[in-house]
Amino acid sequence: MTARLETRIGGLTLRNPLIAASAEHMIDPENLRAAILAGAGAVVVKSTNESEAAKEQLRRAEYVALDHDWNPVPWRPDAPRDVTLATRSGLSPLPFDRWLEQAVALDRFAARHGTLLVASLILADLDTALGLVRQVEQAGLRALEFNIGTPYASQAAKGAVSTELLPERVTHIVSRVRAVTRLPLWIKVTGQSERVPELAGAAIAAGADSVVMAGRLLGFLPDLETCAPLLGTSLGIGGYWNLPLTCHWLALSRARLGPQASLIGINGARDGLDMARMMLAGASAVGIASPVMLRGPGLIAESLAQLEGYLVSKDLTAAQLVGRAADRRRSFADMPPLDDNWRAYVPPFPAAGKTN
Repeated sequence: MTARLETRIGGLTLRNPLIAASAEHMIDPENLRAAILAGAGAVVVKSTNESEAAKEQLRRAEYVALDHDWNPVPWRPDAPRDVTLATRSGLSPLPFDRWLEQAVALDRFAARHGTLLVASLILADLDTALGLVRQVEQAGLRALEFNIGTPYASQAAKGAVSTELLPERVTHIVSRVRAVTRLPLWIKVTGQSERVPELAGAAIAAGADSVVMAGRLLGFLPDLETCAPLLGTSLGIGGYWNLPLTCHWLALSRARLGPQASLIGINGARDGLDMARMMLAGASAVGIASPVMLRGPGLIAESLAQLEGYLVSKDLTAAQLVGRAADRRRSFADMPPLDDNWRAYVPPFPAAGKTN
């Protein structure tokens, strides 16, 4: 890797824009170390909070990989590229003190290898969360992701996690978190809203250094064989098809907040070229979670090599890539008229049979 890949998120400089994002594979220390050694610019530990119900949820977690016909395929590195991942997830099973101790030890390892380790908390009770935030800073960790956009709040036990949908709530939450810490603060917002740019704007205005957009979607898939819900209930759904949605939110948020706002794209990136697409849409860095969980840490090094190759081919740096497509986006009304162009996309239909 070269300096061509360096990027900035708020006041932080990362050696590259690939963030090995939080998921179940980030529970075990050896997996975090593997992601660091694979070259990730940042790694985000598996999220926690004070809720025992959220920890209990991990004991009930299930995972399935689906092909393009929504049929399950083996969960392994050679799964199809167009796989969709559906999960019923949970938080770190560790008690908070043990989780924090492990994160501190891993942060020392990450720092020796030029990687940023990011603590991750999910909102349950705000007053309790503020105490956890203070402990994260006092322990010496270098950055904090505060997740207020998990897709599971409506399905999980009451008070386990939170999905915040109102900008005024985001303002209240982020301002209170910012008041108790000087850590670089990344706020993860939901994708289950038509107001993602407004949520991002509220977070930045209240003191966030960056916004991670956006949390996975909640979906429901019937199983044709059993005529029952797949895995029994609604699920967090993600896949390659989410990339245009993430890029849309990135571009709209950049237009709303300006190029100085640091945005982190997540959901839909499978490799270095997908990272480039999110960066062109306005992301300063890109989180990859489920694809690494599915395919292993080798995906990190492969993606970085692919991204660097793309940058070399364009004679650009990572920083120069950010927002280049978003800044050229026009509204529908600004597009030139093409007269009857639509007719080229409507094939001739067979004439209806005559009836007597």
